[in-house]
Parts: sequence; structure tokens; C-alpha cells
Amino acid sequence: MSRRNGHWFVSFLVDDGAVTPEHHAGAPVGIDRGVAVAATTSTGDFHDREFITPGEAERYRRLQHKLARAKKGSRNHARVRAAMNRTMGRVTARRAGFCAQSAHQLTTRHNVIVLEDLRTKNMTASASGTMDKPGKNVAQKRGLNRAILDKGWHRLELALRNAARYTGTEIVLVNAAYTSQTCNVCKVVDAKSRKSQAVFACTACGHQAHADVNAARNILNAAGLAVSACGDLGVGRSVKQEPSGPREAVPDQPVLAGIPRH
Repeated sequence: MSRRNGHWFVSFLVDDGAVTPEHHAGAPVGIDRGVAVAATTSTGDFHDREFITPGEAERYRRLQHKLARAKKGSRNHARVRAAMNRTMGRVTARRAGFCAQSAHQLTTRHNVIVLEDLRTKNMTASASGTMDKPGKNVAQKRGLNRAILDKGWHRLELALRNAARYTGTEIVLVNAAYTSQTCNVCKVVDAKSRKSQAVFACTACGHQAHADVNAARNILNAAGLAVSACGDLGVGRSVKQEPSGPREAVPDQPVLAGIPRH
């Protein structure tokens, strides 16, 4: 039994008798996890949703200010903390539901799912440093950490592994280096090919594609599973390997693959 955000939970461990299938029909797929869109596939599908509403975000901000003014150990301090936990509890539940639903869809459709081998714990470590050696670009790093955690990169991987036990889908991890800067057609690596937050345009062969789809296809190729580079579509991108310089605004919203935003 456990208590979280004012609610009691009871967990039971049961043996459902399910056996992982030895064979699963379907085609392999590569997945690029990003901070603009949670997951983009090599087939051009976008999996994303809004986890916190604008109203909840504003309420949480006001509660943070109220908490800063409340005396530690007081009843008012405890009430504000409880209200903040309830808000974040709803956000966490939506994120968990999104990851579970996306994992179900992906493992049902594909026999192999290829992901980048990301050490999210290390990637989201604080950049503040120490008194003797302060960190660099702390505010920028803090924002990236928050975006990575918000999109649930690690939770999605766990959900995929859990769902794969019932479908027989194989989960493969590959090296994440330069997947966002490599042209899926000619294989030339150039940071300048990332023209914007959404567009990949190879400086060598001129191939143009959606940036996240191009990265997802490189991820699939890294596992030794080739994919056609035709038919790139959509908008959004990941920042795991991006060129320096200003980003351009995303011109349109991506077409999501069956995941509601609300």
C-alpha cells in the first residue's frame, strides 16, 4: 500500500500466465526522442501530447510563490505543498498514460523498435557545479533538463520494454552520436545540415527531410536495418545533436499518431 498526492494505492503482484511470443509480424522502426515532439518514428509518425494545461501551469507558478512566502513547518506551508503535489500528480498520470498508450501502439505494429542508447540520468544532471567550479550555461541546461524530463524519455523506454513482453517486439539500443546531423541518404555528417528546428537539408547531396524523421531513420540504420528516405513529412525536432546557432520557429504543428493532446 502507498499514499500519493492524497490518494491511497494498493498494488498486487499476479501471474497472468502470458508468454512472450517468439514471432511478431510487422516492420522494424526507429524512434527519435525529442523535446519538441516526444517521439518521432522513421515512418513519419509523431507521438506527443500536452501533459500540463496553461491553467495548471499558471496555478502551479502561483503556488510556488505562495510556498516561498509560507513559513516552513506551518500548516499553510503543508497545504500549499499538498496542492502543488496534486497538480503535478495529474501531470505525472497523463505522462504515464501517454507512454503506455504509445508503447502499446508501437509494439503492436512493429517487430523491432530501435532507440538511441540515452543515459537520461546523466543528461539531466544539474549543471550548477560547485562553489569552486561553477557550471556553464546553467539556465540553458536547466531548461533542457526540464524538457527531457517533461517528455518522459526514460519512462517511454520502460513502457516499450513492458509492452514488448506481450507482443514479442525486440527493443534495440544504438549509439546516439550524430544521428541528428547525418544525412540519411548520403551519410555525410554536417551540423550545418540542421537548418532549423524542423528542417534537415543536407549540405552535400541536397536531400531535404523532416529533421526528426531523418534522425529516426539514422537510428534504424544504426541497427543494421535500412529504411527508404522517401516520403519525409511533419514538423518538430530533437536537440540531442544539434548545430549551434539560432533556431527558427516551427511553422506548423505535427500530425500526431492517435495520441490526444487533452
